[in-house]
Amino acid sequence: MDPDYFKSYDMCWGTLGTVRPFANFHPDRDVMEVQAALQKKDATTLVRILTNRSSTQRQVIANTFEELTQKDLTAGLKKALAGDLELLMLELLMHPVHFWAYRLQQAMVGLGTDEETLMEILCTRSGKQLQEIRGAYTQLYKKDLEKELKGETSGDFEKLVVAVLNKETIAGAVQRDTEYLSASLRAKKADPAPWITILTSRDVNHLDKVLMGLELESGQLAEELVEKRFTGDLRLGLKVLVQCIQNPYTYLAKRLTTMKGPLVQGILISHSEEDLLCVRAAFLKLTGTSLYTTLQKHFKGDYLQAVMAICRSED
Repeated sequence: MDPDYFKSYDMCWGTLGTVRPFANFHPDRDVMEVQAALQKKDATTLVRILTNRSSTQRQVIANTFEELTQKDLTAGLKKALAGDLELLMLELLMHPVHFWAYRLQQAMVGLGTDEETLMEILCTRSGKQLQEIRGAYTQLYKKDLEKELKGETSGDFEKLVVAVLNKETIAGAVQRDTEYLSASLRAKKADPAPWITILTSRDVNHLDKVLMGLELESGQLAEELVEKRFTGDLRLGLKVLVQCIQNPYTYLAKRLTTMKGPLVQGILISHSEEDLLCVRAAFLKLTGTSLYTTLQKHFKGDYLQAVMAICRSED
């Protein structure tokens, strides 16, 4: 790891991310090192630099690289690297909003739809961020995100996905909302409408109190109620939404326990500058083993060095 990295620990300690702006940042110097590394296919140097800069700094490096060399850094990485490491380095170069849009597109492309990844991204982004993602999706793929989601989903799950995409905060009374959710479960077939409407139109603190009230009244966890009373994709979607309302870090930690490469790097990159420290803490509490150590058991080589660098350290 670059010795100068430790100097960057003085920077931005207000964030809960693991990757912070590099204090001794000189894009011209980085470009010279990157250019040499590309020529030698030196993956170690490329990993050291690109995982040790913030997203904004990586954008500067890419732009400076093009200015100084008249070449595209993305194209250079594709020639120098291969496989999972190539994909990871290319994803690190994306603007965060473009990366979120890209993950949504990847969850829908090809045969079958990855419904849980759709919900993970939609449920862990704010309403403002989701509007930015919609714009980025249109820019990148020349398609409307809401129409794409409708084309990949159906029924009540489609209604839930669209409602989460368009979520807004409307004032509501905790007791009344709790009663609505409780009443929806009393019928022979549970009515999903109140769940979709309420859980996508209140702030998180309000919803946490609503779900807590429901749990006290029923004597069951909200997630258990959803598991018992709903089916199919709607059940999956509501479970993700409930978990993200109650503890998004624990939910993401559970996702990471699969140790599937694309999913791991998707979550690590998405949360590296926001709240990955919280996800790490939840992972340790959930599994009894740190995320840093767990990564070493499942990956190897330069790819391992890259994901460890984003994770950053042992807990």
